[in-house]
Amino acid sequence: MTKTILLAIVSAAALAAPAFAGDAAAGEDTFKKCKACHSVVAPDGTAIQKGGKTGPNLYGIIGRAVASDPDYAYGDSILALGATGAVWDEASFAAYTSDPTGYMKTALGDDAAKSKMSFKLGEGGEDVAAYLVSVSQ
Repeated sequence: MTKTILLAIVSAAALAAPAFAGDAAAGEDTFKKCKACHSVVAPDGTAIQKGGKTGPNLYGIIGRAVASDPDYAYGDSILALGATGAVWDEASFAAYTSDPTGYMKTALGDDAAKSKMSFKLGEGGEDVAAYLVSVSQ
């Protein structure tokens, strides 16, 4: 019984702690690499980060369903992932940005899956995710 209580306490503590935490200030700086293709524009039209339109608007992406920006023409693989009900969180966003095609192959269990995003952020994805959360509220 003591083992069960201890396991319950440890599990509750783990769930209460932030699962993934990046540095929003570092993410703002790292986002400079993303601006060639992505912007961050609030629903009221306020441009938080002006950028390209090759990729979707990243405002509110954390917590949003995958492939759900109505103003963007997504590729087949990410549409398939979105159809599963997948939602972006900081961890999945960081994993995707570090290797978009690799992430799609793993997430879909399909070696033929690919991503329209050819750029690999490499590192700092968790920081960019934290930055996007900070500006999307």
